[in-house]
Amino acid sequence: MINKTKFEMNELGKMYNPPHPGEVLKGLYLDGININVTMASKALGVTRQNLSEIVNGHRAISPEMALRLAKAFKTEADMWLNMQKDFDLWRINKEAKNKIKMVKPLV
Repeated sequence: MINKTKFEMNELGKMYNPPHPGEVLKGLYLDGININVTMASKALGVTRQNLSEIVNGHRAISPEMALRLAKAFKTEADMWLNMQKDFDLWRINKEAKNKIKMVKPLV
């Protein structure tokens, strides 16, 4: 189930610690209509392993998967890709916070 306390916003209005789209897929869509990963993978035309890795946050949503999810659950592909982008940027920013320095002009 999705941890609703994770949906916090920072001072810039950006989501803090956004969920992996697989967590949203499982919590709102699969659990919401009471189907398991095996049934969903068959409907989506993907392997059970592929979908399981997404649901468990070990694989990213690809553009192709975003289209499959959009058609299957009457959503928009952009929604899934934006969730993935937000998750990836938050994670990378957290990891790289002190590793990347600002480039300063030589003038």
